Amino acid sequence: MRRHSSSPLLPSLAIALNALIWGLSWWPLHQLQARGLHPLWATVLMYSVPVLAMLLWRRWPLKLLLERADLWWLMLAAGLTNTCFNWAVTVGDVIRVVILFYLMPVWAVLLSWWWLGERPTLMAAVRVVVALAGVTLVMQPEGTNWADWRFPWPSSLADVLALLGGLFFAATNVLLNRTADTPPESRVYAMFIGGIVLGTATAATALATGQLGVTLLPPLAFGWIALVVVFSMGFVISNTALQYGSARLSAHTMSLIMLLEVLFAAVSAAAMGTAQLTMQVFVGGALVMSAALMAAISSH
Repeated sequence: MRRHSSSPLLPSLAIALNALIWGLSWWPLHQLQARGLHPLWATVLMYSVPVLAMLLWRRWPLKLLLERADLWWLMLAAGLTNTCFNWAVTVGDVIRVVILFYLMPVWAVLLSWWWLGERPTLMAAVRVVVALAGVTLVMQPEGTNWADWRFPWPSSLADVLALLGGLFFAATNVLLNRTADTPPESRVYAMFIGGIVLGTATAATALATGQLGVTLLPPLAFGWIALVVVFSMGFVISNTALQYGSARLSAHTMSLIMLLEVLFAAVSAAAMGTAQLTMQVFVGGALVMSAALMAAISSH
């Protein structure tokens, strides 16, 4: 049940904190990769810390997870979301990755139509067109003329991972809607364990095939172990803030505030020289964000 706070300030700040942590999450992932820890293994370890703590605290939600097939689908979608996003921000331009990831208005319309039977409205179709126009801009080769533009196929591993991450994130949101009758603890277990299982499975498959540059775990060292623990604690804080804010704010207000993640990621990446914010990317990103804003404030 959603509890309404007498003042929306603290819940809003909590959601903004969640957006800040995830908007800056690319930095520790880059630092860990520089220390030899691939982002897939970083994802696995990041989720392992809170899952172990939760297992020590209470285990009954895990039993429900084993009994509900829809929670298994949630585990799959959430695990793939984090696996794709965390990998993408370490191998691609952070700003480009975050913009492509937020192509969620398109995926949300399609998945809601397919899974929930919600036929798209005219405004939903407009959001899809606006978002696709933005992506077309973002994915064109830099410096090309209008006459040389091409269909916006992904041109790198980072593009593919970012687009898939956004698709799986939209699927996660739809599945959270479908599993609303389950206790929150079980959904949290499903999402966390999904990060561990899918991260491990993806890393093991890449290692076995010798593809995509995935490496073994580096030798134990205080530097990267401490960073993983701090990163994991930051993740727990962000999740706690999300739970607090989401219980006290409307869904559209929360969605609007969460778009700050794009701003935090873009500003921090540009400031640290790991991404380039060209006019083409800026305009394309503005269109994608406009579609997300329309989705957040619309009740249709």
